This record gives sequence, C-alpha cells and structure tokens, in this order.
Amino acid sequence: MGFYDKHVLPRFINCACGTKPIMKQREKVVPQAKGTVLEIGIGTGLNLPFYDTGKVERLIGLDPSEESWELAAQRAAHLNFDVEFIGLPGEEIPLHDASVDTVLVTYALCTIPDPVEALRGMGRVLRPGGKLIFCEHGLAPDTRVVKWQDRINPLWRKLAGGCNLNRDIPTLLRQGGFEISHLEQSYLPGTPKFAGFNYWGGAVLAAPGQA
Repeated sequence: MGFYDKHVLPRFINCACGTKPIMKQREKVVPQAKGTVLEIGIGTGLNLPFYDTGKVERLIGLDPSEESWELAAQRAAHLNFDVEFIGLPGEEIPLHDASVDTVLVTYALCTIPDPVEALRGMGRVLRPGGKLIFCEHGLAPDTRVVKWQDRINPLWRKLAGGCNLNRDIPTLLRQGGFEISHLEQSYLPGTPKFAGFNYWGGAVLAAPGQA
C-alpha cells in the first residue's frame, strides 16, 4: 500500500463523505438500524453519531482499511453499546450465517470490486426477518449526466479509492438476492450531478427463486 492509499485517501474520503448533504442522508437512514448491526465499509465512522442507542445492541464495523479504524474508534467512544471493528481477511465476511439483525451499507457499494457477490455475503449473515438499509450514490436517470459519469469514472476511480460513479444500485441489490421494500431517489442539493444522484431505502432477502 502506497503513501497516498495509506495516509491521504482515508482523510480524503472522510472529507468527501462528510459533506452536509451526505450527512443529511446518513441522518435519514442510520437510525433505522437495530439489534446486532453489521455496518459495511464503516470507514472513519461517519455514521456513528446517528445510531439510535436505544435500538442497537451491538455494532460490528467491517472495513479493510485499518488506517480508518483509529478515526472511527474516536467517534465510537461516546456510544453505550459495544463496537467491534473487523477486517476482510478473505472474500467472505468473517461472521456466522444468520448472525446479524441489520446490515447497513452507506456509500460503499460504489467501491466494492464485486458488489453482487458482496451483497450475497450480506444476505448470508442476515437473520430471517432482518433488513438491509442502504444509501448510495450511483447511476443518474438523465442521459447527459450518465455520459459525464462514464467519461469521468476511470479517473475518479483512481483518485477515490476505487469508487464508481455509474453503478445501478437497485439492479445490484436485486442481483445480490434482495427484494427492495422501500426506495427513494434524487439528486442531492449542493452536490455535482455526476456524483450526486442518491438511492436510499430498505431491502429484505428475496424469496427463493425471486433473486
């Protein structure tokens, strides 16, 4: 891992993902988490202030960047539930099947190399009746914006740690074995359109044969 990836990138992402419009999005979705929660791509812990401490029993934060954990741990210090940070030593989430009540994923599906396989892994660790809560930026609905997303994406991906501007989030969720139970979408105010179209809502595991 080079100097940029180790020292610069975590702080760049912390700033980029901590803008006021994005924090407003986090405030909408994070309080829905309950029980034992797995947060995918916890990063520097930008979601931590928004958890409902009366609903969460335990939080497991998964992130391959151990350099981000230090910042996240500082933000977790005030919480009244256990917070555990885990890495991704292999291709599979290192948790037992059906072991969490909620999976929270915010602004992470854009970066995961194989998001469909990752979503299948999230489904594996989710208990029956559990919920996936998501908030992601992705493919815009306007052709002109999509053209710019496609043009900018190769350079953006290099600078932003593998982040993609043009992923079709609802399609990925369905391909990953989920049925979307609630979906909202819009451009975020004050955010460039090429990076500002957001999808957020909830999903449950699809019935066998429907994924």
